[in-house]
Amino acid sequence: MQYEVSAAQIKQAQVPHNLFVSGALLIHLLMTPAVIAMKVGMVGILIPLSCSAVLLGYIYQRSRKNTTWFVDAHWRLAFQHAQWLMIGYAISATLILLAWLISQAAHSASMQHIMWTAMTRIAIIPTLIAVMVTSIAEAGAIGIATRREVPDKIVEAFPPRL
Repeated sequence: MQYEVSAAQIKQAQVPHNLFVSGALLIHLLMTPAVIAMKVGMVGILIPLSCSAVLLGYIYQRSRKNTTWFVDAHWRLAFQHAQWLMIGYAISATLILLAWLISQAAHSASMQHIMWTAMTRIAIIPTLIAVMVTSIAEAGAIGIATRREVPDKIVEAFPPRL
């Protein structure tokens, strides 16, 4: 459904989606490979994860504010997509823990290193998939905001104020 909103409100509604996509690209597609290339180890992965947590935390905080309904609905949509990304993080964290446990069971140090390396590379795949899926969803949400629309699920959970 289309809503009567001003051009300024459309621009404001696009902000959370632009922020999310920009953050995902900068953090996951630039910062994470840079950290891996610097060979600071798995602890270095906490740097992009922390940056992402700050970004998602900001989106969450802003999604709870009450300003213009149309703009607030788009912040809530951005946070809804952020929740999918957090699920990807949780799955990856579980797989990394599993990788660590499996690598600890190896008998030799070289086999332990091989297992750890192979398993951690597999473990980051859920996060990569979540980044791609949520980035595409957020890019689509920019178009939704431009068309002055709000998804039905958001309208049901967060009805327009009269």
